[in-house]
Amino acid sequence: MALRKNQSFKGSKVQGFNRTLIGILFLTLELLNPLNLEPASAQQTPYFQGKTIRLIVGYQPGDNHDQWSRIYARFMGKYLPGHPNFIVQNMPGAGSMIAANHIYNMSKPDGLTLGTLGGALVMAQITGRKEVQFDWSKFGWIGTPYRAGHVLFMRSDTPIKTLDQLRQTNDPPRCSATGVGSTGYDIPRLLDDALGFKLKVISGYPGGADQDLAMERNEVQCRAITTDGFFAREPFITWSKKGFVRIWLQTEKQRHPKAADAPTIFELLDQYKVDDAKRRLVHTYLGLWGFGSMPFVTSPGLPAEHLKMLRDAWAKIFADAEFQEDIAKRNWQARPVFGDELQNLAKEVINQPPEVAAALKRILSQ
Repeated sequence: MALRKNQSFKGSKVQGFNRTLIGILFLTLELLNPLNLEPASAQQTPYFQGKTIRLIVGYQPGDNHDQWSRIYARFMGKYLPGHPNFIVQNMPGAGSMIAANHIYNMSKPDGLTLGTLGGALVMAQITGRKEVQFDWSKFGWIGTPYRAGHVLFMRSDTPIKTLDQLRQTNDPPRCSATGVGSTGYDIPRLLDDALGFKLKVISGYPGGADQDLAMERNEVQCRAITTDGFFAREPFITWSKKGFVRIWLQTEKQRHPKAADAPTIFELLDQYKVDDAKRRLVHTYLGLWGFGSMPFVTSPGLPAEHLKMLRDAWAKIFADAEFQEDIAKRNWQARPVFGDELQNLAKEVINQPPEVAAALKRILSQ
């Protein structure tokens, strides 16, 4: 009897050991199961790892949009999870309308297609241009390097020498532009309507380089451009130093230190006693330039967490010491406006009162 009890005790120990061993083997197999490993691996892999981001520029190589974009391409990967590669693709045409339509309609909402557009392009939607195939408010807004003011400059050898002569001439100077919804097109038309300045807009130039050549050949005599762009790149810097061109007016409320002799549009509204309706129109149009001249966007529908990654990375490059050194060498001054603010502004500006939209359409449409 004692022997049987002892044998029963040994058997229980063996059975307990077997159960423990089976449990360990089962747990090990579960941990090694690929179905269980996959979620953990996916969580650990940064979203942008091994991917390439395409940055579409709505203008030609070499202009301000292109130069800013190539700097973004150099620095943003450093601050994005997974450090993706960047490629820059120029898609010029119609004041960046072609690029805007492409980004909006032809790219997936995966954060792998970014773009820089013309800030004035919002006017094309407000005025109901048939070419518009996007909703400005639904782009994924990342930021803009600065809010834009503008200057109107003209060849110094034009026969017209004063603003009064510009109001009275029967032979208006020709101003170049890419197309409706660009600074070069909209600003001269606005000045014509509000101040009576006679300016003939010649649109259809593919980009800035073509307009530079047209100015040198005297095909055109004037052009509107962003203030920062005028003071930041060639040939404008050399043109100014040599007296080939001079600035006639500027659209910011305070005169730029480098253009202290050129009046602001607000001074001229007072000087020529412009009525309230036209003043409101000028303020409305210029207020839309909170987007700056080169807003940076991605395709609509991008998940919020991925848009935040892009916004955060873009914001961080403006605090990067190497980036700051680079733009300082180029004589650029960054005053970034961030994506959440632009997103709210985009929703507001497309809902203009009917009378304002009608007036803008009358002025800015061909």
